[in-house]
Amino acid sequence: MAHEIPNPLETLTLPQLRERTSMKWRAFEPDVLPLWVAEMDVPLADPVARALTDLVSRGDTGYPSGTAYAEALAAFAAERWDWDGIAVERSTIVPDVMMGIVEVLRLITRPGEQVIVNNPVYPPFYSFIEHMDRRILEAPAGQDGRLDLAVLEGAMEQATAGGAGAAYLLCNPHNPLGTVHTARELEAVAALAERHGVRVVADEIHGPLVLPGSRFVPYLSVAGSERGFALMSASKGWNLAGLKAALAVAGPEAAKDLARMPEEVSHGPSHVGVVAHTAALREGGPWLDALLAGLDRNRELLAQLVAEHLPTIGYRSPEATFLAWLDCRTLGLDESGADGRGNVMTSSGPAAFFLQHARVALNAGSAFGTGGVGHCRLNYATSTSILTEAVERMADAVADA
Repeated sequence: MAHEIPNPLETLTLPQLRERTSMKWRAFEPDVLPLWVAEMDVPLADPVARALTDLVSRGDTGYPSGTAYAEALAAFAAERWDWDGIAVERSTIVPDVMMGIVEVLRLITRPGEQVIVNNPVYPPFYSFIEHMDRRILEAPAGQDGRLDLAVLEGAMEQATAGGAGAAYLLCNPHNPLGTVHTARELEAVAALAERHGVRVVADEIHGPLVLPGSRFVPYLSVAGSERGFALMSASKGWNLAGLKAALAVAGPEAAKDLARMPEEVSHGPSHVGVVAHTAALREGGPWLDALLAGLDRNRELLAQLVAEHLPTIGYRSPEATFLAWLDCRTLGLDESGADGRGNVMTSSGPAAFFLQHARVALNAGSAFGTGGVGHCRLNYATSTSILTEAVERMADAVADA
């Protein structure tokens, strides 16, 4: 009988977590409960820990080599997503998903051209793209959190007016809305992109974190996506953000573009990271299943806690990720200006309020683009006790305001 893996989210105590030195646990004072940046409060999966221990014991900490990562991802995709479309020869390692996106966009767009995003969306989409001298064009998601195809088509028409090139940076699954795009939606995206000559680049870092009740559909698995790209990683699924490595995967008709990727880009990923991600994909399935069960329980617990303690805050259970998007506009907390802490908080608004009065750190919605003001992103990849205390603190702060 296989050994049952305990819920990874209930393994570590708060004192143990406070010993961590990563960003989540060091950005704020010790009395703050940090439910913000996308780190999970979990131990390493045993297969990953073993792979790293073996690596260190051999002193095997040189440069990355080989195609083991791509082979592991291909096998994982075939088993988990019933998709055999990852060809090793149409993939390459990149430093991480966001840097991979930047490098792919350099291949298929020119300075000054536009990149379409579905706001509110992951804040680095804005900063990284603007830093590389491309322009963001927002195509807001619908009120239901799903793709608004009519709005998306209008954005594609605008971006390609006068024969300009353009790209569409698709967040699949979506961060922070937690939406899992369906095969039908993605097929429609592919058809629109083909019609308007827009290249699609899919950020699929949360693909392993689709929760019970939904099914992940890789963008490159749908008809018409042959000219697209996907960026994938084990980073979010196994909490490996500090072990840098990701894969850029090209559709069959984009292989020639990927072949133009500068060789020096492959120098960015860490050999240690590649080994860790490979071990997670090859052997970390049972651990991932235990995590997903724990996340499923937490998203339902959060729904109960919000309904009981913060009934005026809007919350729609996400279909994927460990991130909840909270609509706090009814609290009447104006949000304006930034205090230099990026997407952590602003000088005003609900995230700043909860940090100051509840000692709970959340991500400020204003960093996620148009439509984010008045919202917060909450990371529920923690223990039920920490999650419960955080919401109760938030409720007390609102009651006292």
